[in-house]
Parts: sequence; structure tokens; C-alpha cells
Amino acid sequence: MNIDAKFSGLELGYDVPALPGMPEAEIQTPCLILDLDALERNIRKMGDYAKAHNMRHRAHGKMHKSVDVLRLQQELGGAVGVCCQKVSEAEVFVRGGIRDILVSNQVRDPLKIDRLARLPSYGARIIVCVDDIENVGDLSAAAGKYGTTLECFVEIDCGAGRCGVTSAADVVAIAKAIDAAPGLKFTGLQAYQGAMQHIEKYEDRKVKLDLAIAQVKEAVAGLEAVGLKPQLVSGGGTGSYYFESESDVYNELQCGSYAFMDVDYGRIMDQDGRRIDKGEWENALFILTSVMSHAKPGKAICDAGLKAQSVDSGLPSVYGRNDVKYVKCSDEHGVIEDPEGVLKINERLRLVPGHCDPTCNVHDWYVGVRDGRVETLWPVSARGKAY
Repeated sequence: MNIDAKFSGLELGYDVPALPGMPEAEIQTPCLILDLDALERNIRKMGDYAKAHNMRHRAHGKMHKSVDVLRLQQELGGAVGVCCQKVSEAEVFVRGGIRDILVSNQVRDPLKIDRLARLPSYGARIIVCVDDIENVGDLSAAAGKYGTTLECFVEIDCGAGRCGVTSAADVVAIAKAIDAAPGLKFTGLQAYQGAMQHIEKYEDRKVKLDLAIAQVKEAVAGLEAVGLKPQLVSGGGTGSYYFESESDVYNELQCGSYAFMDVDYGRIMDQDGRRIDKGEWENALFILTSVMSHAKPGKAICDAGLKAQSVDSGLPSVYGRNDVKYVKCSDEHGVIEDPEGVLKINERLRLVPGHCDPTCNVHDWYVGVRDGRVETLWPVSARGKAY
């Protein structure tokens, strides 16, 4: 087996769960695997959609936390850059060569602001969200310290109930303060409606987005009235991107989970009442697990428990099987209902995680597979970068 030089010195089973060239059947479990064919199809599909609708697509890095996956999204899908949620996460992507980064969150801690203000020195465009006029002075002072420019989005709370201001007057006031501040540039609006992304019915999601769009349009009108037309109006996720694309106000999407998919997103319905994992997007991310015990009738135990996944959005599903079901987990064990006793010791199963984002964050590596063999390994570059 020919091993790429970058993996030389890495010990299989200790440093990495697999090595390029080896059969999928020999991958050490539990680990994350990527079906590279499905992943590439998802990425191209979103890229084609964004291009056809004259939308920028800024892929959400908090989902995969991987510089390699983001590069693929740029190369195959035309992604313009990445959204990050934390400064440390943004630092990983900047140091990985990504040159257009939005910190789609507020940054208020002095040390974090200081680190943020250094990032344009790497040659990257850095945008940060603001929802409090008091934050403007701190960002400006830090940018002045390093002789850099930080671009700013004013964040609108358009229904998620988290960060952001709710009135057009507040949007305008903050935008004017940014525009007047040395070292800052007012670039546009952050208007991501996160609360409705997982509402199952298409019509119910549309009602929520219609309200958000009206709110955003009011803010844009207010900005235009004072000569501050936003260059970018950014938002849109896997559950709503078609609404933002047809809004005549948004021009940048922030979709993330479409590339991997998970059980929770898979439940939502498209315009024709079909689950979006049954045609719109493919499952490309799996937890590969092995059966390690079958000592009890009707019950198999696998090696993927709580430490291999997040179950905040529910348990994983067993991909491609309707004869067995993942029903329970503890730290190191997963319980699989196997009424007919069909599973064998060491049999491999692909689990679709309930929620891809936090599941990816508990692993060190993605194992990329194609045609039954390991093609590549990618580190989860920003794993644990939560500060």
C-alpha cells in the first residue's frame, strides 16, 4: 500500500483511524467517514444553484470545521469564503489560506477583539457582526492598533431570538457609527433566521421567512435613506436558502449542513412534501461503527456511543437498513435493536448522525472513501476552537 508522504510516521489505530489506499473494511471504528462522491455532488449542486440565482455562497465552517472541506466547497461549488462563529475558528481558516471570512457572531471580549483585528494582516478580508453601538469603539481601537480594516455587518434578529437588533432605527444607528469609525467599514447586514431551519413543513418555514424578509427590507430602506446601502445582505441556511434567493434583498447565502446532511435536517420537507434527504441532498457524512457484542437476543452493541456523536437533535439512524435500529447509547456503547439477529460481530454499519455540527467537533479526522477504499484523510482543523 502506497502511503502519501504527509501520513508517514502516523500509526494506524493510534494517530489515525485509517490510511489512504486501505479497504473500508479495515478502517478503525468508531470514526467519521465521508462518501466523497455524495459530498462532491452536494457541493456542486449548491454551487450551481447559487450561480443560477446570482447569489454568493459563503459556506458555514462551524458545520465541518475543516479547511479541506471548505477548499472543496470553493473549488467545486464556487464558495466565496467561510462563516465562522468564533475568533479561534476564524484563525484556523485564515492560517489555512482562506481569504474571505465572516465571523457571524458578536466579539466583545478585549483579547478576542485584539486577535480579530490582527487577522487582516494575513491578507484576509474579515467581517464581524455588531448588534451594540458600544462594540463599535472597541473594534475601531483594535483595528487602529494594528493598522488593519475590519468590515462589519449589523446583525438583525429576524426571528431566532438570539443576537441582533430588531428595529430598523437601531440598524441605521449602528451602521452610521460603524461608517464614522476609523478602521471599520460598514459592509452590510447579517440576517440569518436560525430558528426556522428545522421546521418540518415547507409552508411553515416560508411564513417565518416572509416575516424576516419584510423586516430586512425595512432595514435596507432605512439605510438607503441615509446613504448607506448595504453591499451584502447575508443569511440563508439549508432549510431556507430558496426563500432568501428569491427575496430580492439577500445576495449571500450561508448554507452549511447541505454538504453532509444529518437526521434532523433530513426530516424537513421540500415544496413537494418530500424529505430533503430523499432527493434534494444526499447523506455524505457517517459515523462508521462496528458490532462488538451480541450476547443478548434481539440486541446488538456497537462501539459508537455518546463520545462518538452528539444526540442533542436525536439518535442516529442506521443508513440503508430497515431491519435494525439504533435505540440507545451510553458513553462508549450504542444499542441496536436487532429482532431477527442478523448482525454479526465486527459487522460495519454507517450511522447518520442526529446533528452533524457537534458530532464533527468530537472527532480528529474525516476519512474520505470512494469505491470501497480510503482515498484521503482530512483533519477536523478547527476541532475544539470554541473561544
